[in-house]
Amino acid sequence: MALAFELTPADDAIQASLSLLASADALAALAPLDCILPLPHPLLLEASHLESLPPHRVILRVPASACIELPVQKKCKALADMGYRIMVDGVAAAAATQAGARALLFNCAEALPPLLALVSLPGPHLASGVDTEQRQAECRAAGFSWFMGGHAQHPQPDASSNDGTSRKRLLALLGLLARDADSRELEILLKQDPALAYHLLKLVNSAAFALSSPIHSFGQAINVLGRRQLQRWLQLLLYARQQDDGSANALLPLAAVRAAQMELLCKLGGGDRDQQDMAFVAGVFSLLDVLLGMPMTDVVSALSLDLDVVMALLDRAGPLGRMLQLVERADPAALAEAGVSHEAYWQTQVQAHHWAIQVSRNL
Repeated sequence: MALAFELTPADDAIQASLSLLASADALAALAPLDCILPLPHPLLLEASHLESLPPHRVILRVPASACIELPVQKKCKALADMGYRIMVDGVAAAAATQAGARALLFNCAEALPPLLALVSLPGPHLASGVDTEQRQAECRAAGFSWFMGGHAQHPQPDASSNDGTSRKRLLALLGLLARDADSRELEILLKQDPALAYHLLKLVNSAAFALSSPIHSFGQAINVLGRRQLQRWLQLLLYARQQDDGSANALLPLAAVRAAQMELLCKLGGGDRDQQDMAFVAGVFSLLDVLLGMPMTDVVSALSLDLDVVMALLDRAGPLGRMLQLVERADPAALAEAGVSHEAYWQTQVQAHHWAIQVSRNL
């Protein structure tokens, strides 16, 4: 897996990338993810820039049109010899090989690249514009192994995981969490859901908690986590439990990032502990309609949520709604209106991704 940086055409890509990686100790926080950095003008990359770009963590993304130029080929080949991985953005035919490229980035929204463009490079190849699970499957079959787009938010209907009984049980559990139900009530419902129970016990016995002896019962698990952490982890575990084949659900890291960044932005704005908790809930619940395959109005109507959270989930309205919009898509004007600097927003993104990485490791 990797994190692809997207910069506006007006940005100085090299300086912008260096500034982003230097702030908040981003590379360390994002480990073990590689960072894919745009390099529209490879000839402008100087030796001094490389001091902040460790080869084992950085993939340099070069436009296919630039690779046609012989000086660029030589520059990229020299970088490849130093250990940097070169990813060509678009089809560059033989020029990609001459530039020492290892991978291809291609916008697969409307068409797939020629087969030769993929097999001539070792990869891993990145498909962008992948907005449905069906398109992801087609790209995977073509030879791509990394995907970028909205496919996680447009899953194919799965009757086995979204049957009425399963959804009813999930909504019941969410309702108990929303009203801060007694631990015994939670334990009874957990016993009815083997997948969720398995993930909960796996979590508390993970290295994250470093317990001296293993936990075998739900009551022990609840006591180890504590009420506040139990609620948070169960909200995220709802996403983990959906995969019956053992593979990771792509919604899980997305929900974790949203929840963590919502909490951080709320704290940045002076919100107290309860307000931060509500911001976290709004973030993690913002994908429940996708998870459960049902309208958000139906999800919200089954839960006892704070009005501010309801407004955020249904209409992206109110303080939490505006914050959720920022998390979903950072708009410079909206950031300015919210009084959040670009640097502060980036720091919340890095911290949120760091937490999501830890969550994905432990669930």
